[in-house]
Amino acid sequence: MRETGSYKRLLLKISGEALAGEKKFGIDPKALEETAGIIASIHQEGYELGVVFGGGNLFRGRELMPLELDRVPRDHIGMLSTLINGVALQNKLTQKGIKTKALSAIDCPKVMESFTNDLAEEALSQGKVALFVGGTGNPYFTTDTAAALRASEIRADCLMKATKVDGVYTKDPLKYKDAERYEEISYRDMLNEKLEIMDATSVALLRTNQIPLFVFSMELLKKMKIQQILSDKRLGTLVKGD
Repeated sequence: MRETGSYKRLLLKISGEALAGEKKFGIDPKALEETAGIIASIHQEGYELGVVFGGGNLFRGRELMPLELDRVPRDHIGMLSTLINGVALQNKLTQKGIKTKALSAIDCPKVMESFTNDLAEEALSQGKVALFVGGTGNPYFTTDTAAALRASEIRADCLMKATKVDGVYTKDPLKYKDAERYEEISYRDMLNEKLEIMDATSVALLRTNQIPLFVFSMELLKKMKIQQILSDKRLGTLVKGD
């Protein structure tokens, strides 16, 4: 397993809420510009970069429970939400002069190409930012699982998960003041201690394929380079090995 300073290919997982900004819903122009700028900056640092993001800014299944939709259509709506985010981000990155390739797990040929591993590998090898949307293309899987799957498929050196908090804690730091942050933890211990920073399916994929996970605050990306973040354990939590 490579040291953090030698990572070449990254998979960045961003929540859909990052595009909502202060509006908390939809796509906020300022937040879209800021997120595209962050992605462009990482790319310009020389990394091969794939990006997976959620659709929570457009659709949150739990909030629409009163509609009494079944799980499968709810998940389909959520996956389509990520496709909308992908179209917006791809256009904004193109405006910044960043070459991209958007690939969807859901077939939507009039909007973007469908995901294949060959297309993803080709895009990354050509120095393009690869935007992966549509989740896994299947219901019952989270966008965290989609991120772990894509990281495995493109053989990423690390999955970078940008969140609201600055790492993995013993318990929710937003609820408990005595929560303690790990600088490093194994996948085995994360599962045993039921630390729900990612679901078990995601963890299993990363663990099996020996891909490290770095959990850090999205706010850091607004003021620091990714290399600085990766090289300082005080800025996040590295999850790896058994």
